[in-house]
Amino acid sequence: MENKVTTNHLEKMKQKGQKITALTAYDYPLAALVDSVGVDLVLVGDSLGMTFMGDDNTLKVTIEDVAYHTRAVRKGIKRALLVADMPFMSYHVSEEKALENAAKLIREGAEAVKLEGRDGITELIKSMLAGGIPVMGHIGLTPQSIHKLGGFKIQGREEESAKKLEDDALALENCGIFALVLECVPVDVAQKITEKLSIPTIGIGAGQYCDGQIMVTDDLLGLQNNFKPKFVKQYAQLSSTISEAVAEYASEVKEGIFPDNSHSYGPSPRHLKAM
Repeated sequence: MENKVTTNHLEKMKQKGQKITALTAYDYPLAALVDSVGVDLVLVGDSLGMTFMGDDNTLKVTIEDVAYHTRAVRKGIKRALLVADMPFMSYHVSEEKALENAAKLIREGAEAVKLEGRDGITELIKSMLAGGIPVMGHIGLTPQSIHKLGGFKIQGREEESAKKLEDDALALENCGIFALVLECVPVDVAQKITEKLSIPTIGIGAGQYCDGQIMVTDDLLGLQNNFKPKFVKQYAQLSSTISEAVAEYASEVKEGIFPDNSHSYGPSPRHLKAM
C-alpha cells in the first residue's frame, strides 16, 4: 500500500506530471473497493442527492446527510484523501455556521471540504484554512446554482464567461485552496486554467488537460442509465447485471429452487436424537 495521500501529495503529483484519480463514494463497501485499487481522492459528494436519494438535483442534501455518509466512507478509506462536500446553503448563512458545519464533516472523518463557486466565499475560505480545515474549490457548472445557471449547462463558452472562470480560479488559488474542480468547461478553457495554476485541477467534463479526473462512481459502474452526460464513460453496466441476478433469485424462490440443501443447515441434534 502506498503512503497516505495528503493535500501536499496532490500538489507534488501536479509538479511531477502525474495524473490524479478521484471518485465519489457514499458507503463503506464501495469506499473500501475504490480505495483498495489506489484511487487518490475520494469525495463524499452532494451528488448523493441524485444517485443515492433519487432526487432531480443536489439541493435537498443537508449537512447531516453528508456527515452520515462521511462517517460510513471513512471506515473504508486507508490511503486516499477523503474530501466531503459542503451542501447547499451550509456555508452561506453566516461564517460561524459555515465553520461549524465544516468542523462537523472533519469530525466525521473528512480531511478536507469542497465549496462551490467563488463569489462571497473567499474570506470564508481563509477562515476555514486558519482553523485548520483544507478547502477544495469547484467552478464551472456548480450544481448548487443550477437555478441561477438555468440548468445543467456547459460554462465558459463565451469569452466573458471564460475570463470569469479564469479570474475565479486564480482568486481561489490565492485564497489557499489545495485543488480545484472544473466541471463542464470547454477543453481549451480548462487547459488554460490548468497551466496558470500551481495547484492541481480535477476535471469532470473538462477535457484531458486537467491534472486529474473525477467521476461519480455510480456513473462509471453503469448503476443508473436514466442520466448519462456526454463526459461519462461507463466502464461497466452493473444495472443489467444486478437486475438479472435479482430476477433469477426471485424466480428460484417462487419455484422452490432456492434454498436447497447446499444452502441450508443440517438437522439439529435434537431432531437427530428423535430419529
